[in-house]
Amino acid sequence: MRSDPMPSKLVSREASALVIVDVQERLMPAIHDGAAVLARIGLLADTARQLGIPVLVTEQYPKGLGLTVETVRAALATYDPVVKVEFSCVPVPAFAARWGGLGRSQVVLAGVEAHVCMAQSALDLVAVGVQVFLPADATSSRRPLDRDIALERMRSGGVTVTTAEAVVFEWLRRAGTDEFKAVSQRLKAMA
Repeated sequence: MRSDPMPSKLVSREASALVIVDVQERLMPAIHDGAAVLARIGLLADTARQLGIPVLVTEQYPKGLGLTVETVRAALATYDPVVKVEFSCVPVPAFAARWGGLGRSQVVLAGVEAHVCMAQSALDLVAVGVQVFLPADATSSRRPLDRDIALERMRSGGVTVTTAEAVVFEWLRRAGTDEFKAVSQRLKAMA
């Protein structure tokens, strides 16, 4: 084993936070595979709530795009979105303050649109030293090509592309616990 500090290749519940980007009422109906993406984001939000993992939510111009969709809001312990007009959430003062207050070094980033707000946020987070995990099944764009190119670009920019289920099992780390049993029931229902 290495003795020098090196970031883990796995998501850690102690080191990570979930950031849900712009999953809004007027935007989601136009998103490719929107229902499946929402289901995976709901899984992540619900699991984060059960495990005590902090969650930050952003909303891009809610006056025009609406609020975060109800199913995601219902899965959250609290709903207090960071409102933004910037595409990347990183330079937004309210986001920076909340992120800084968490003391986390990893982020699980989920939301839309992959090629705009997600890519800019992910690459900006990597640039400031945050380890970014992006579940590919919890992000999309209006056009599949935009999503696919964005995932490729983020991966080449240092983002770890994964899946929502992989993140959940890395947060859990072991079977046989009450937490595992609760999450397993949800996964079975989604299958």
